[in-house]
Amino acid sequence: MLRQTLNEALKDAMRAKNSRGVATLRLILAALKDRDIAARTSGNQDGIDDAAILSMLQTMVKQRRESIIMYEQGGRTELAQQEKEEIDVIEAFLPRQLNEDDTREAIAALIAELGATGVKDMGKVMAELRGRFAGQMDFTKASALVREKLAN
Repeated sequence: MLRQTLNEALKDAMRAKNSRGVATLRLILAALKDRDIAARTSGNQDGIDDAAILSMLQTMVKQRRESIIMYEQGGRTELAQQEKEEIDVIEAFLPRQLNEDDTREAIAALIAELGATGVKDMGKVMAELRGRFAGQMDFTKASALVREKLAN
């Protein structure tokens, strides 16, 4: 489903002569093809699923945010602006991101539902979070919040 949406968006961007959109979507589709090839070597002939695509898109946004910081420190504002434009294109395919309060609530509810009692249950909680909230939360931050909640 998401794969088809990305291909349609590329066609639309080409028709609209949106060069930034075309370039960014081609980067996304190239990364997707790389992941599909890697998945095939491990036995998954259908390529990666939508949850993995969302994860890949989140990673791409995170990489661009890191690049923006580096470009701004180096005085390369035009490159930082280019990265910001790419983030806008990528984020159009991501679901609404949970804010910190929503993330805390989701973590607390999931811990209660799973009956997690300590840090030893962290892997189980994180796996379930990834399954339920793929593309909706920053799992690096979520991991710290889960650890904090389970440590108390």
